[in-house]
Amino acid sequence: MGYVRRRLTDGASQRASTLELFYDLVFVFAITQVSHLLLEHLTWAGVLQSLIVLLAVYWSWNYTTWTTNELDTETVPVRLLLLALMLVSLLMSVAIPQAFEAHALLFAGSYVAIQVGRHSFLTFAAADSGTVERERAGSILTWFVVVGMLWVVGALLDGPERVVLWLLALALDYCAPLVTYWVPGRRRLPPATWNVGTVHFAERFGLFIILALGESIVLTGATISGLELTPSRILAFIGAFLGAAAIWWLYFTSVSTIGERYLEISENRTILARDAYTYLHVVFVAGIILSAVGDELVIAHPTEVLPPYEVAAVAAGPAVYLFAHTLFGYRLTGVVYKMKLFGTLACVAVGFVGLLVPALVLAGLLIVVLVAVIGSSHLAPSSVEAEGEALPRSSLRKG
Repeated sequence: MGYVRRRLTDGASQRASTLELFYDLVFVFAITQVSHLLLEHLTWAGVLQSLIVLLAVYWSWNYTTWTTNELDTETVPVRLLLLALMLVSLLMSVAIPQAFEAHALLFAGSYVAIQVGRHSFLTFAAADSGTVERERAGSILTWFVVVGMLWVVGALLDGPERVVLWLLALALDYCAPLVTYWVPGRRRLPPATWNVGTVHFAERFGLFIILALGESIVLTGATISGLELTPSRILAFIGAFLGAAAIWWLYFTSVSTIGERYLEISENRTILARDAYTYLHVVFVAGIILSAVGDELVIAHPTEVLPPYEVAAVAAGPAVYLFAHTLFGYRLTGVVYKMKLFGTLACVAVGFVGLLVPALVLAGLLIVVLVAVIGSSHLAPSSVEAEGEALPRSSLRKG
C-alpha cells in the first residue's frame, strides 16, 4: 500500500488538507477540557494533572501531524485512519474532566489506542516489507506498546500511584524521539530517515496555535455571556480579546515565518523540527491555555484583588508564552532574544503587583507588556526576523 504515501516531491508545496482541519476540531474541544480541568482544580495537584493531560493530548496530535506529513490524505485508507483517530480522540477528550477519577481507563485506553492504532497502520499497511518506512514505524510502535502498558496499569490504580506511572509513561514517550526510537537488537535509525515537508509541517503547528487561541476566545465568550454585563466586565472582556490578539500577533509575525525558513535551510531538518516544533510548541500551547484561564478569572472578578494562586494563574499565561518564544528563538539561532526574555520577567514582576491591585489592572499591565514586546520586535534590530535575516546561511544549517 505504498500508494498512500505522498511522493517526495510533494513535501515542499504540500498544504494542510480539509480532512486535517476537520481532525483538528476535536482538539479545540480537548483544549477546552484541559482549561476547565485547570480552572476547577487551581491547586498544585490540579496543575500537575492538567499538565499530564495536556502533554498526552498534544502528543497524540503531534504524531498524527508527523504521519500526515508523509501520507496522502486523499486516499481512502488514510481518510479512514484519520476519521478513526478523530473518533478515539473525541473519546479521550470526553474523559478529561474525570481522567484522574472515574474515567481514567477511558482516557488512558483512548490515548494508547490512538498511538498504537496509528503506528500499526503505518507499520503493516502503509509501508512495504523490508523498507525503511516499515522499520522506523515498527520501532515507534514498539515504544508505544511498551509505554502503553504503563498508561493502562496506571489507569487501574488510584491516587499517587496513577500519577507516578503516568508521569513515567510521559517521560518515556517524550524521550523516545531523542534516541530516535532505538529498540535493543535493532539498528539505530538516523534522524534523516524521517522526511519533513517544511511548508506543511510549519503550517500544521501554526494551525494548532490557532485552535488553542480559538479555545480561549470560546472560553472567555462563554464566561461573560453567563454573567451580568457590568462596565468592568466588558472592559475585562475587551482586555481578554486584546491579549489573544497580541498572542496571535507575536506568533504569526515571527515564529511561523522564521521557523519555516529555518526548516528549509537546515541540514538537520528532522532534528530541528523535533526540537523547535515537537517539543517547544507545547510550551506555546500551555501559555495560551493559562492565558485563557487567567482571562476567565479576571472576567469573573474584575474589580477584586485576586487571591495569590489566581494571580499566579493570570500572570503565568503571558509569562510562559513569552518564555516559549525565547526558547524557540534560541533553538533556531543560538541567540537569546532579550526583549522576549525581559517580557517574561516583566510578567512575573506584574504578578507581584497583582497581589495589591484589582484583577482588571493586573490584566491591563500584562497587555502593556505584550504590546511592548510586539513594538520592540518591529523597532529593535535584534528581533527574531532581523536576526534571522542577518545570520549567514551557514549558521542556519546547524539544525
